[in-house]
Amino acid sequence: MNPAGAPGPDISRPSSDAPSPPEDADGSRLKLVLGLGNPGREYDATRHNVGWWVMDRFAYDHGLAAFERRGQRLETAGTIGGREIRLVKPRTYVNRSGLALAELRQTAGFETARDLLVVADDTNLDVGRIRFRPGGGAGGHKGLRSVTTVLGTRTYARLRIGVGLAPPGTDLSAWVLSAMPEEDEDVVVALLPELSRAVGVWAEEGVEVAMNRFNR
Repeated sequence: MNPAGAPGPDISRPSSDAPSPPEDADGSRLKLVLGLGNPGREYDATRHNVGWWVMDRFAYDHGLAAFERRGQRLETAGTIGGREIRLVKPRTYVNRSGLALAELRQTAGFETARDLLVVADDTNLDVGRIRFRPGGGAGGHKGLRSVTTVLGTRTYARLRIGVGLAPPGTDLSAWVLSAMPEEDEDVVVALLPELSRAVGVWAEEGVEVAMNRFNR
């Protein structure tokens, strides 16, 4: 997703060298944001890739380096509020998103309930609706189901972005792997600055504050 608007190649400003952030009083120094989506240009503009759109916008807004390939993921990192924040795009395809997280759990040393945010599309929400949750079910989203399976818990924050309900009789897989109509895409693109801010609020102030400020 081009952070300036239309779906397309990732474009991020280069990051500056920064010292490692100090540990917080609670021992945490890392916030991890996992944006769900599929690799490949053919998927750039699809409903299932709005999580990647948010990753690109946040990276752009905060001057992070371009995403780099690391194993089964694309990754970039920076600091916000004195903490390291790491943005991750799985390269495993949405239905196997948890595999990328399995790699990270071996090295990141984060506390899932507090330090992980998963950003995903939601076909149960109208286009443009935003919903933070501190945990819960997958709601039919196979990417969230994969993450839950790998973690062994449903207690992790998620930011769900409405992409609209599939019309009656429409195959759900075909729906999420298709591009949105221009008017719907425009709604989501216009939300990207707010969604970027929402991720920052989650990182600095937690999911409860983010829920109160952004859910609608």
